Amino acid sequence: MEITEVKVFPISEEKLKAFVSVVFDRCFMVNDIKIIQGREGLFISMPSRRKKNGQFKDVAHPLNNETRKQIEHRILTEYHHLIGDSEASEAKAPAPATAEKAEAPEPEKVEKPEEAAKPEKPAAEEGEAKSVEEVAEIHLRDSFWTS
Repeated sequence: MEITEVKVFPISEEKLKAFVSVVFDRCFMVNDIKIIQGREGLFISMPSRRKKNGQFKDVAHPLNNETRKQIEHRILTEYHHLIGDSEASEAKAPAPATAEKAEAPEPEKVEKPEEAAKPEKPAAEEGEAKSVEEVAEIHLRDSFWTS
């Protein structure tokens, strides 16, 4: 399995630092991964939903610790790179258990006709923290479920 794309959407909240989307092998996307500030540093929280009894259950998650560490390392490295904290990314992001494969070049983004027609509101600078509502709008706009 190869992580082929990581998109980080910084948030300006006390504990919730960002939402993340990850693409695996250019064919499978997981959205709504969260970067959380814990007592011992940053960690990731996989997408989850609330059950009827009020507890949360992961919707998608790694099946072993090695895979979790690889995903967390890649996400936190990208987060630190985006916010301009490259020294901290190497110190705080756990190292993956196996050597990462060389990254393939990113596929070209093809602009959809309806995207070109939409007037864009001024975007926040890359790496700038956004509100939860702004991130939700970005996720919805990037989702293949919307047309």
